[in-house]
Amino acid sequence: MKNNFDRNPNYINSPQPRANFPLSSYSLDLASLSHCYWSNLDPKSSEHSLRSYVQEKASQGEYTIAISILDELIALNPDNAADYNNRGLMHFRNNQMIEALCDLSQALEIDPHLDSAYNNRANCYAAQGDLSSAIADYDLALDLNPANLRAWINQGITFRELGLYDLALENFDITLIIGDALEERIYPERGRTYHLRGDWNCAAGDYQKALDVLANKPELVNHRKKVTRWLNELLSPLMISD
Repeated sequence: MKNNFDRNPNYINSPQPRANFPLSSYSLDLASLSHCYWSNLDPKSSEHSLRSYVQEKASQGEYTIAISILDELIALNPDNAADYNNRGLMHFRNNQMIEALCDLSQALEIDPHLDSAYNNRANCYAAQGDLSSAIADYDLALDLNPANLRAWINQGITFRELGLYDLALENFDITLIIGDALEERIYPERGRTYHLRGDWNCAAGDYQKALDVLANKPELVNHRKKVTRWLNELLSPLMISD
């Protein structure tokens, strides 16, 4: 969606469904996978190796390969909700929305308490323009895990898209109270909300805070460019032409 950072996904490690790791794309919940030495990597040797291989291919943007590996994992253990969640995430990143929704719904059928899957499914709904269903799933994710920062941020973005700026700001404020783990996402999104609501001083302050945080995160150069563009957009009406 334009005018936003991509929503945050949740990718989860099979035995630990609530570990969240930021991704540069459409904010889903991602959990760490097992660590093993790449020199000893054998995708057929164990589930641990397969999960590590999924992480490697996902980080390289090779989603079709990641999906095929997750197919193997699901064949080995068809009742593992985390694998369905992760395959749904890969389908999402591969722009296969129907498959993503099917996998995420299956994950929730197996484990109705998997907040990561609700957040990810909400992102799918939002990408399809079904914002009311997205908000409902974000609510379910937050009921299960009030500390799911990505769900707070993503729901805030969705409120903003509906013009519900006060509710959006409330979400972003809550994320800052919970913790500062995702300041590089929270400040830009809150700034954008102030910007669209017409609170230009607050918007400029948040954009600057975001740029200060992003200055120490060179891997997020595209985020920094987006914030800079928003800030320039904010300041351009204030500039007096010669």
